[in-house]
Amino acid sequence: MQDTQNLLITGGTGSFGKAFVRTVLDRYPHIQRLVIFSRDELKQFEMAQAFPPEQYPGIRYFLGDVRDPDRLNRAMEQVDTVVHASALKQVPAAEYNPFEAIKTNILGAQNVIEACLNNGVKRVVALSTDKAAAPINLYGATKLCSDKLFTAANNIKGGRDLRFSVVRYGNVMGSRGSVIPFFLRQRETGVLPITDPEMTRFNITLQEGVEMVLWALDNAAGGEIFVPKIPSYRITDVAQAIGPDCEHPIVGVRPGEKIHEEMITASDSCNTVDLARYFAILPAGSSYTVESYTSEFGGLPVEPGFAYNSGANERFLSVDELQGLIRNHLEPAL
Repeated sequence: MQDTQNLLITGGTGSFGKAFVRTVLDRYPHIQRLVIFSRDELKQFEMAQAFPPEQYPGIRYFLGDVRDPDRLNRAMEQVDTVVHASALKQVPAAEYNPFEAIKTNILGAQNVIEACLNNGVKRVVALSTDKAAAPINLYGATKLCSDKLFTAANNIKGGRDLRFSVVRYGNVMGSRGSVIPFFLRQRETGVLPITDPEMTRFNITLQEGVEMVLWALDNAAGGEIFVPKIPSYRITDVAQAIGPDCEHPIVGVRPGEKIHEEMITASDSCNTVDLARYFAILPAGSSYTVESYTSEFGGLPVEPGFAYNSGANERFLSVDELQGLIRNHLEPAL
């Protein structure tokens, strides 16, 4: 990031975008221009109140949609670093409106790639999701396609100094539409509905996600899907942490939901490297083999058949740990 002068983030008014922008502004004062690209003018207005232009003169707010390649091309003029965080991510909405999710998550991803190729961008990191590994819902399938587009984009960069990579992580604590904010709102009703008592999820804080993207921008060779080593939680423990005195009726799994999420499948194991803090899934047909990648960047190959599953994780958050994280990262505090 020390070489970055002009940075653009798609979906910049979302939960991740706001946390990422705040960190970049605090940590990298040398950045001249930070472009917030999103389609919601109200959220841009509200964000401008939090980051007033007189205090942050380098921020630019670009109204636009990743479905619009012309607008993306204009927004990326003289940009050298791109973080792609824009997506339609609500599972039930994607199931009901499948082609809308395809237009944003797949066609929009390709539009971002083409705009980066056209404008001399040097570093690109796209955000993915655990639902992209062995997907069973449309959202996960569209993000898997997006991941493939970004990793394969390294094959068409020609002689450009350009690297495309992906970060894939689990549920972001406190993000819009996720279970913890939903339970905090529902607590007042005295009822916290449980989809399935066996359900587990990976957990990452917003700031941990931000740090991972910044790390990937500095360390990616190009083509990797980076996966963090993060804890899991049981949905029953989340309900106990937020509303121990509430009723916890079992309501059944929603369409497109898994009992456990997976970020690395056993089929990925032959192309996966353990980098201590993160895993890196190398693309098939990459210029790097596992051996050449570990030789140049360090790390160790994972065992054949290795899989990374929220239900079989080595580390689970306890009820007390969940309560502490919620106090530190969400409002209202417990």
